Amino acid sequence: MENFGHMVNVFLLPDKILLNNEISANIEIYQLRVYLRQISPLIWRRILVRSDSTIADLHYILQIAFGWSDSYLHQFIIRGKRYGISRDGGVIFSDDPYKIELKDFHFRTRERFLYEYNFFSHWEYEIRVEKIVPLNPKKTYPFCVAGGRTAPPENCAGPWAFMSLKQKYSLFYIERRLFEILNDKEEFEYCQEELNSFKYWLRIEQFDRQTVNRWLKRYGSGEKGWEEVFEEVLI
Repeated sequence: MENFGHMVNVFLLPDKILLNNEISANIEIYQLRVYLRQISPLIWRRILVRSDSTIADLHYILQIAFGWSDSYLHQFIIRGKRYGISRDGGVIFSDDPYKIELKDFHFRTRERFLYEYNFFSHWEYEIRVEKIVPLNPKKTYPFCVAGGRTAPPENCAGPWAFMSLKQKYSLFYIERRLFEILNDKEEFEYCQEELNSFKYWLRIEQFDRQTVNRWLKRYGSGEKGWEEVFEEVLI
């Protein structure tokens, strides 16, 4: 699968960058609660976004917040209509995602909509508008207020496969495999990929909010090179 994250560049960025020092009386802040469906225990984020954020902005914000790489197709489903960034050979959307702003939808508190990512693994996020509050000029946006747990590997074949893998890679299993690998020199040489995977499963209950907010700040300020986040494995 082509890595679309590596294709992000200044030509794909919106004309309007979300500059945090750009204050307007018409700008509000949406507090969004986002969680991944069909996963237990819940994997979720609470994110503050400006109401002048575009559909494209929200896509990149979610990718950063969940530590994914923008490697697959996606779409939002809002009030029955589909929105997203069109890709050659993939889904084509009629509306320009860099021009449609969240405030154009006039969201109400408690309103929900969907974000789907990787149509092969079929990850579904439910997004709920928890609050609509005034913009605070002393704060930077977007900003992740809270969250829980590390997101699944984006290419692990979906929620059911992830839950199965999670059950397999228990602490007991990892300890046993480490003992086997470390006591067999030949096996050690051929198990580097498996050993690297243990790092993920050992921190699956963690969420690095500080790192996520560091990258969200770079994106929100329009800092050059923010797209390098897709080269860094946040999860």
